[in-house]
Formats: sequence, structure tokens, C-alpha cells
Amino acid sequence: MSYLPRCFAAALAVLSVGTPLQAQRSPTPEGLFKLALAGDALITRRLSVYQEPEFQRMIELIRGADAAFVNLEMLFHDYEPWPMHESGGVYAQADPSLAKEIVAAGFDLVSLANNHTGDYGVEGMLLTRDYVRAAGLVGAGTGENLHEAREAHFLETAHGRVALVATSSTFPEHSMASRPRGAVRGRPGLSPLRYTSTHVVTADQLSRLEAALRDVGVAVRPREGGLTVLGEVFEAGDPPRLRTEPLEQDVTEMAAVVSNASRLADCVLVSLHAHEGAGPATVPAEFLVTFAHAMIDAGADLVVGHGPHMLRGIEIYRGKPILYSLGDFMYQTETTLRHPNERYAQAGLDETKGAADYYDATTSSGTRGFPATQEVWESVIAMPTFRGSELVGIELHPITLGFGQPRHVRGRPMLADRELGRKIINDLIERSRPFGTVVEWREGEGIGVVRVPTVPEASRR
Repeated sequence: MSYLPRCFAAALAVLSVGTPLQAQRSPTPEGLFKLALAGDALITRRLSVYQEPEFQRMIELIRGADAAFVNLEMLFHDYEPWPMHESGGVYAQADPSLAKEIVAAGFDLVSLANNHTGDYGVEGMLLTRDYVRAAGLVGAGTGENLHEAREAHFLETAHGRVALVATSSTFPEHSMASRPRGAVRGRPGLSPLRYTSTHVVTADQLSRLEAALRDVGVAVRPREGGLTVLGEVFEAGDPPRLRTEPLEQDVTEMAAVVSNASRLADCVLVSLHAHEGAGPATVPAEFLVTFAHAMIDAGADLVVGHGPHMLRGIEIYRGKPILYSLGDFMYQTETTLRHPNERYAQAGLDETKGAADYYDATTSSGTRGFPATQEVWESVIAMPTFRGSELVGIELHPITLGFGQPRHVRGRPMLADRELGRKIINDLIERSRPFGTVVEWREGEGIGVVRVPTVPEASRR
């Protein structure tokens, strides 16, 4: 079966189930524009069947915003494509009908650029894009070539037009889109944010490292102020650290897209999928901060991060919010039903073993890895409110994904209770403090709020 008929079938499959329209939106007070922002959605099971009050109130929050965003870290296909030799972790797959579940939950905007984009090659990526479009979602971050992957995509709402630009710094190389050149077509893929890493060490450490490497016959290539060995760059400096910098070409290209989008929309949202940290996973790598600032400078109204499956801090830069990671909104990889043969072989499992055996083997029956890491299952829905281009407030609604529940239960979100909610917001208070951001816990409402500083007009873009 060729790709084009499958694309046509994708559209019919989603449309035939009666895709919910975004007519459930609650009216926003005059002059205000409210967004609902969530982290990674690794969805493999239906959402709309659940009726718990904590779940329903969460859905009402999302639907009550003028526009809602989530990172769709999933591929929609029926295993038509071949798995690639390398994946972003679990080989992502979900029933294509689940695209409508994202819509039913109230979301309009999704990023498609992440480390799972290329798990099933170009065809898996393009099928996902087609199912997303057919469901009525606005997706960004992938395309037939680099130019298309970089493009902004637009959502029309009753109170303003939203532009979405999406990129990822974490991906297998085969997932990266390329530009066409002459008669050669560009490669389909995601919009990449690449970066360089430099090991900053003391002068004495650098001297001793070079001597030790030469003694054992390792080739060392001198460079100004340092050396390169086995592809790693070392420089003398203080303090010792790993310095990371975004690739200037990628920043320049995306800044141009953002600048153009800012003159075509009322609100520009930049989505950034990034696992890279500066030490702890909860601290963003240096290059991510540089990139986020550049996007605000270019005209973005907010930058929304995701990827490490944990919350990272919040920064208010020039009056605009940067949420370095919103953690997870859904985390249902443990109910992915099929995996390539080599994954079973790597886990020491023969052909009589199935998906549950695989998860038991790779997580020691849920006692190590993500299943045993509580913070993976705690997050927030961030709800910034704008008056025109001015940020007037950010609410942080704590959610739980069911840490400690059986694997077929955990992974879906609902509002957290007061005790857990306070803990989640306290984590954000600590992680936002290095950025100079004040986050407060409101016991009566069970939410966190960001204290938005007054920004002089001259400091705004």
C-alpha cells in the first residue's frame, strides 16, 4: 500500500469518528487572553472515558483557556512503517483514533518535534502529522524539509491569533530535517536546535590531561586555549564546568521565523523539547537559556519547554515567560504494545515474551527508572494570561499522573490534592529562584502563582 492512500485513509479515519470541535471554550474576560500549557503527552490510552471530579475539573481548566498547547511526544500509526535502527527510547506508537482524545481534552496546539519523531522513519512522522491535521489540531516542528519544519503554524481563536514554532535539541540524527540543494530534495524530519559542548577545566587540569593522553598514545589535537580529543573539546578557564552554546545558524533561522510570525499573529509561542541539563535534570543546560532569550528578543511572547520528564524553573525575561520544562502531562509508554525484536533481545527475552515481560525486565518490575522516580509523575498546567502583549499573571495548577499505581493505570493526569500540590509548587519555587522568579503557593486555591515583575517599557521588545 503506497503512502498517499494511507494519508487519505488517515484523514477519513479521524474525521469519521466525529472529531469534537473547539466549541466548549468558556468566555475570557474582555481584553484578556489566557493560555493553557502542558508538558509531554505520551498517550497510548483513551482519556475521555474518565469521570473523577479531579480529572473533570482539570479538563474544564484546559477548555476554559483561549488556546491550549501540549507536546505530542507520540506517533500515530498502525505499524505500517518500519522501525528505525535507533529510537528516542521506547518506539512510539498509538492508535490513530487517539488524536481526537487530545482535541476532546481541549488542546488546539501541539509540537511534533521531539526525540521520538523519527522512531518509525519518515513515514511514521508524516502519518502522525496527517492524523494530527485531520483531527483539527495545529502542529508544528516537522516537515517535508528543513524550511517546512522550521515554519510557524497558526491557530485562529475568538480573542487572537496564535503562532506556534517548535524545535527539539534532543533527537537521533536521522530525525533531523535537511534543506533542499539544487536537484536534491531536502530530507523530511524535525526542526533541530543543535549545540556545541566545551569542557572548561583549570590550566593545571588541562596540562595533566594532555600529558596523560599523550603517554598512552591517544591523538591530541591542540587548539587555541585548549585541545580536542576523541571529538571532545577542552579549554582552560574558571570555574570548571560544561559550557554549552546553541549553533548560531539554528538560532538565526528560528529567530527569523519568530520575527515574521510576530507580525502575523497576536501571540507567538515557541516550543522547545530538550533533555539536556546542567548537572541535575531539573536544571536546563546553558545553551537552552541562551536560545530561549534569543527567541524572546526576536518577538516570541513565551517559550515552553519539555523533555526531561521533570519540572524545571520559570524565568520572566523582558516581561515574557520562559517555562524551561513543564514535565509530563501524560506518560503512558508502559502500555505501548509492540517493540522491535532487538529490544527484546537486548533485555534477554526470547520470542515467547510480550510487552509486560519487557517492561518488567527493563524496570525491574517497576522498581527502577522512570516508574520508580516520583517527580516524573508530578507536574503542572501553566496558565499565563496576557492583556495585549503584556503578561499579567501565571497560574500553576498541580497535577498528578498516579505515581505508585499499576502500570496500566498510572500515566494519565488529574488535579493533585492539597498536600501533593503544595509539594509540587514548592519544587517550582526552588527551581525558579535562580532565575529571580518568585512563585507563591496559594493554600486556599491549591495553586501556585508567579509574581510578574513590572517591566519598564524600554526593556520590552
